[in-house]
Amino acid sequence: MIEFSKFKLKNNLTVIHHLDKSSPMVCLNILYNVGAKDEDEDKTGFAHLFEHLMFGGSVNIPNYDEPLQIVGGENNAFTTNDITNYYCTVPPENIETAFWLESDRMLSLAFTDKSLEVQRSVVIEEFKQRYLNQPYGDVWLLLRPLAYKTHPYKWATIGKEISHIENATMHDVKDFFKKHYHPANAIMVVAGDIELERVKELSLKWFEPIENQIKIERKLPIEPKQTEARKLTVERDVPTSAIYKAYHMCARTDIEYHTIDLISDILSRGNSSRLYKNLIKDKKLFIDINAYVMGDFDKGLFVISGKLADGVKMEDAEKGIEEELNEIKNNLVSEIELQKCKNKIESTVTFSEMDVLTKATNLAISELLGDANLINKEIENYARVTVNDLKTQANLILNESNCSTLYYLSNQKK
Repeated sequence: MIEFSKFKLKNNLTVIHHLDKSSPMVCLNILYNVGAKDEDEDKTGFAHLFEHLMFGGSVNIPNYDEPLQIVGGENNAFTTNDITNYYCTVPPENIETAFWLESDRMLSLAFTDKSLEVQRSVVIEEFKQRYLNQPYGDVWLLLRPLAYKTHPYKWATIGKEISHIENATMHDVKDFFKKHYHPANAIMVVAGDIELERVKELSLKWFEPIENQIKIERKLPIEPKQTEARKLTVERDVPTSAIYKAYHMCARTDIEYHTIDLISDILSRGNSSRLYKNLIKDKKLFIDINAYVMGDFDKGLFVISGKLADGVKMEDAEKGIEEELNEIKNNLVSEIELQKCKNKIESTVTFSEMDVLTKATNLAISELLGDANLINKEIENYARVTVNDLKTQANLILNESNCSTLYYLSNQKK
């Protein structure tokens, strides 16, 4: 059980405190309720660009990293289609430095032409290196728009194309910041060896003076139900051919989510999983294969991805996957197999609760999903899943009419 306290400032910033005296550090985590799904379809990549811009200096602090390093702190951030998350860890006695830094960049970034150009160049280079010039790098640039036709999950966090970042103006950037990076659209978690009263004192001092803004209500388009199989074939200069099958599934907050996540674990978690035993070890169709849920906050995807073994035909590889899916759709998973997966999840969740940074991040995400206490219900939610639940959900989602398949062929001659 992770115990926490929660309060709101006058500007509607939600603050969560978790005391962990065993931790030698304190983590200050700020989650902004903005991700790639909040972008204009003709101006994508902005949420990710801001992840970089937020380290480019703020009005009163030209260099974000230096003050934190001086007091023995570290920081980083990540962006997804749903959220942008910033965190820093510092020794308890230096926590006020983290409050000072984070409050100043929430108050106002230093919007300079130089900073924009520098970070724009960094993002464009990342786009080229990770997505265009790396084997299998463009998979999600292809698979997302195949699977989604309406919902903004149809583009990756990096953006749809480089030109959107190249053409980003200072006005575009300032407008995006004003709309999304303010107290009412943020959740701050302070976790570690720090008392609640100290957190309240520093929150009032550094964050409450920041002006309140109206939180914009999301009105995202709903993805229509997929009713027929979608397929795309590409050839690339990669070592081996690969297949990616994406099935529409429920949202992260839906009751079925934990059932579907367990299906992915039964299929591919560990060397005793079905896909590994049957398709890699026995039939030797793949050299690598995985099943996983994307974990999207809105209705998301269940994905099976695999790299084919030498000499294996794509149709044989896909048939192998379909046979495994039919098995889990037509026959009940054994209680022993299900319990083994539940035990692994319980172990993973319990182990993650030893890390103050993970706890801070998960508390923020849980609060955004509706209630910070969801963090304490994860194991229980998995524990209540039955073998009948698995069969029901497998039959609902693991169908070709609900699937978008990317055939990623190697054009290298063996």
